Amino acid sequence: MRRYRIAAMGGDGIGPEVISAGLEALKVCAERDGGFALDVTDFDWGSDYYRKHGVMMPADGADQLRGYDAILFGAVGAPDIPDHVTLWGLRLAICQPLDQYANVRPTRVLPGITSPLRNVSGPELDWVIVRENSEGEYSGVGGRAHKGLPIEVAQDVSVMTRAGVQRIMRYAFKLAQSRPRKFLTVVTKSNAQRHAMVMWDEIAAEVAREFPDVTWDKMLVDAMTMRMVIKPGSLDTIVASNLHADILSDLAAALAGSLGIAPTANINPERDAPSMFEPIHGSAFDITGKGIANPVATFWTAAMMLDHLGEPAAAQRLMKAVERVTADPRLHTPDLGGQATTRQVTDAVCEALRQAND
Repeated sequence: MRRYRIAAMGGDGIGPEVISAGLEALKVCAERDGGFALDVTDFDWGSDYYRKHGVMMPADGADQLRGYDAILFGAVGAPDIPDHVTLWGLRLAICQPLDQYANVRPTRVLPGITSPLRNVSGPELDWVIVRENSEGEYSGVGGRAHKGLPIEVAQDVSVMTRAGVQRIMRYAFKLAQSRPRKFLTVVTKSNAQRHAMVMWDEIAAEVAREFPDVTWDKMLVDAMTMRMVIKPGSLDTIVASNLHADILSDLAAALAGSLGIAPTANINPERDAPSMFEPIHGSAFDITGKGIANPVATFWTAAMMLDHLGEPAAAQRLMKAVERVTADPRLHTPDLGGQATTRQVTDAVCEALRQAND
């Protein structure tokens, strides 16, 4: 039997609730398949850990995770701790040392969910957004001086390297090549950012020559927001910088119906360290403990993890179960306009998995 070591990290807010739901579904997936098993280790890192120890995770946290096959991550962020402390102390402290440089966010309208784009002519959205996940606007280069004085100065420097841009472009072109339309849109802002983003454009054109079967175009990020809303069918695979894709992928999730259904994979394509899988909805402290968090994003995320681990049949079975459940409006959580609970949705997905006829 194939065995996979999974590091599970609920983190903050609704994170533990949805990760618990995801692990239930994964357990049923393994039982239903019979060919693999998941050995799960729970990590209590996050804001509660910070309140006790003054750090979000141990100094050797990333090294502790290296021996795992994948990481299932919930959310990070708390109202009483500055966001830059929680983000840089946990999520980015894992992504960057483990070189998870490709952030992959699929977006489509699941059955039974009403999208704001329902009335747009042409096909509904079916996108994959590839986000550069290691440098760019979130490189961490910068600083502050003369704090509190009239001459105070603060800098955040966007750093792009040829190697970093090349590898994310190749990843995006390969992903586009694997999809039926073989079409990639490169998001840029090279009209205003005349150094790093111009290099971004140039490298995109260079890498494109390696993929003659992939059609591609280029779009300024501000115009891209309009295109996503007005002409969703004109897009397929999208690649953008760390900041641009961070913003565009939240817009994509909203257009698909809810942040509560949107998954993410932080991929180390070379597989020399584990990849991390997380829903993108964040900690959502306003509904923490109410039992109404939407676990669908975590189920979709778990399916991406299974596919990455080399279990495509189980991944497909899980997604079919999710789609069967979302097709029933009675099983929609409040973010989708329904009244279902996390427990009800989780039970329904697990039952759909058990009844799967494939």
